Amino acid sequence: MGQRSQNIVILLLSVIFFYGCNPAIQPDKKAFELFEEGRFSEAREQIKLFFQKNPGKKQAGYFEILQAKMDRIEIDFSKTEPEVRKELLPYFPDLTKQQLETWENSGNLEMRKIDGEKRYFRNAVPNLFRVDSLARKAKISKDGEFTDPLDVFRLKNTAGLIENFEKGISQDELAHKFQIDFSITLKPDVVPAGETVKCWMPFPRESLPRQKNVKLLSVNSENYHIADNSFLQRSLYIEKETLAGQPTVFSFSAEFKTQPEWIQLSPEKIEPYNNSSELNKTYTAELPPHIVFSEEIKSLATKITSGISNPVEKVKAIYYWINHNIPWASALEYSTFENIPEYVLKYRKGDCGMQTLLFMSLARASGIPCKWQSGWMLHPGQMNLHDWCEVYYEGVGWVPLDQSFGLQDSEDLEVKDFYISGIDGYRLIVNDDFSREFDPPKRYFRSEPIDFQRGELEWNGGNIYFDQWSYKMNVTYLNEPEL
Repeated sequence: MGQRSQNIVILLLSVIFFYGCNPAIQPDKKAFELFEEGRFSEAREQIKLFFQKNPGKKQAGYFEILQAKMDRIEIDFSKTEPEVRKELLPYFPDLTKQQLETWENSGNLEMRKIDGEKRYFRNAVPNLFRVDSLARKAKISKDGEFTDPLDVFRLKNTAGLIENFEKGISQDELAHKFQIDFSITLKPDVVPAGETVKCWMPFPRESLPRQKNVKLLSVNSENYHIADNSFLQRSLYIEKETLAGQPTVFSFSAEFKTQPEWIQLSPEKIEPYNNSSELNKTYTAELPPHIVFSEEIKSLATKITSGISNPVEKVKAIYYWINHNIPWASALEYSTFENIPEYVLKYRKGDCGMQTLLFMSLARASGIPCKWQSGWMLHPGQMNLHDWCEVYYEGVGWVPLDQSFGLQDSEDLEVKDFYISGIDGYRLIVNDDFSREFDPPKRYFRSEPIDFQRGELEWNGGNIYFDQWSYKMNVTYLNEPEL
């Protein structure tokens, strides 16, 4: 099967996975083929034609995802060739067509043709400097070396954490207490006046032992609903009616306590896995469409862990391989991917969630139980969305692992490897899994069907995508543990 045909099959399966199989409404394969070829205008016309021939069929079924993917890809790939050349001009004043095409063909400069026109990812040039050696060298030559202040902060913080843990200082004594003020603002007149907008905002989970004492302080609506902590993607839900010419604002304030954790793992003390346990079966299983044991994943997992039997050493080998081979790069919207680890391996780059999904795929394929965790990183001056995971070791329990924070620049091996079995306390945990149902359930295809950090909006007419609203989170540091 060719790559294009394989992608069409994956997309069809993902649509069926989301909506279920309804024999009364069969998807028009032609529209999917046109989409895969980048012929978006023709694909949209094909969808219109399908409904003209099949009156009464609801677009909210099979074609909602396809329509959404095209819209979202066009937003992501918003730059033209002249705009990209202008960004590159200071570093490559004599940039040739051949060099540009070399970057495009390798995927280092993210480009795709949409309706016959070259369109570039909005962060294509910054990503090029991150992943291409020639481009990176040119940037350093002109701008000088850049030291990320987050790297400096984390190095000092984690070294202090290890020192305190080794002195017997408890997690609770090193805990952080935060207040967050989160808001979502829907632009005026996106939804007709008088219509009800439904809003799900990310809300802190009680995720023991590292996050607890969650307390709602305020919310800008009398009628709201906080999902029970059993929902692994936890939300605070509000409904509001829109007013003509005015933005619609949803907001809440909450406080919580988050603790760092670091586990000194001794390979010889790790017990054999109980392969018949429900935990092991659940967390070593495939989870399509993004955790799939393809031949590529199985072959790579076998190669990386060849000759290694101990789970601790297997995890370390996978972590080191991703650290050395998959640099961090700004990501396309996750909702536009058919299989994220497949993309990461093909183009050798990915952001925190993409690196984490690759780690989880390789680890599970190697018989290592692991699960997703995500929310926000709250490091001073460096607050952002962030994803990581946890690995289960028999006899130890769940141990945090942050793949994208990577190996640190330290001669001290414990500090260097800190994020293989540890995590700092500057976190907001919202999700203990991905692609889980909300409470109450969302009707339409989510803006972000995998992760949940920014929020989700919809009304009776459909989903409301990220480009129609903004989110904001302010953080107050209620304490700062001494290290």
